[in-house]
Amino acid sequence: MKIDEIRSIARSQGIQSGGLSKTELIKSIQTAEGNFDCFATARNGDCDQLACNWRKECLPPAPRN
Repeated sequence: MKIDEIRSIARSQGIQSGGLSKTELIKSIQTAEGNFDCFATARNGDCDQLACNWRKECLPPAPRN
């Protein structure tokens, strides 16, 4: 997702996006949504937040066989 789209989501949540990195901004959105602010913290692609709106952005794609 492009940063402009993320900023738009942030604005809709009442979050000021100026000066925040993409990761910081997404974590702020997660908090505003009432979720864990865990974006980009999964280790070894392991994440138990299956319903997270940011899961696809956060985790690397699964390897193809």
